[in-house]
Amino acid sequence: MTLDATTERTAAVDPLLAAVAAGVRTYDLARPMQVGMPQSPNHPEFRLSMPRRHGDALRADGGSAANDLLVTGTHVGTHIDALGHVSHCGELYGGVSADDAQQGGRLSTHGVDTIRPIVCRGVLLDVPAALGIEACEPAMEITPEDLDHTVRVQGTPPGPGEVVLVRSGWGLRWDDGEAFLGRETGVPGVGEAGARWLADRSPRAVGADTIAFERLPAGAGHALLPAHRVLLVESGVNIIETLDLEGLAADGVHEFLFVLAPLHLVGATGSPVRPLAVVSA
Repeated sequence: MTLDATTERTAAVDPLLAAVAAGVRTYDLARPMQVGMPQSPNHPEFRLSMPRRHGDALRADGGSAANDLLVTGTHVGTHIDALGHVSHCGELYGGVSADDAQQGGRLSTHGVDTIRPIVCRGVLLDVPAALGIEACEPAMEITPEDLDHTVRVQGTPPGPGEVVLVRSGWGLRWDDGEAFLGRETGVPGVGEAGARWLADRSPRAVGADTIAFERLPAGAGHALLPAHRVLLVESGVNIIETLDLEGLAADGVHEFLFVLAPLHLVGATGSPVRPLAVVSA
């Protein structure tokens, strides 16, 4: 590498290093992945075991190692939906035939491996805080009017290519699995109109603190998912679900650097993720 190239590289990296040196605070937006955690009944359960334990085999010097076996659906825990996760009337985003795309047992188009790492401005729309309540009521639909009101209160309009996270406060129920799933009560979230409000702002991705990025009616479960149709199939917007947004909300953080990278699972419909929100200390 020439001196000029080294100087150019240093100049490009120095501002980033200077920002980190000045101090940053990082929020982990992922839920812990563990056996028994709340998850959608539509996906394979999370399982983690230790088939090889310390002492099962010893090296000549007394050393030993343990390892794990992980079995999980790709839409379990905090995860991102690939565009190929949902179809409507036989078509994926862009009019791609779902039958053609899934030949061979994995997606040839719109798989999670096509999602590039995301590093951009993120916006938290803390709906219950803007409405003056602790959390949205069960099965409450977060409307475009609610989203407009939240943007006005916070002064944080989302822009094109950014990530928009919608807090309902439902994450407060995470430690009570049945309550979090809300089978009998329903779950708050955006409906079709709220999804169109978000899609109209051309986000890079959207996310929420619920098991599905949807308003789920009491007793109806996942029978209809109009927000998924609008965002994934009609608009090409990826969805992040089961986020932990309580830390951001508690500190009143509504704008941040958002960082996320899916696992490079070729042809998969989704991937577990560990998103981060980074702000100045």
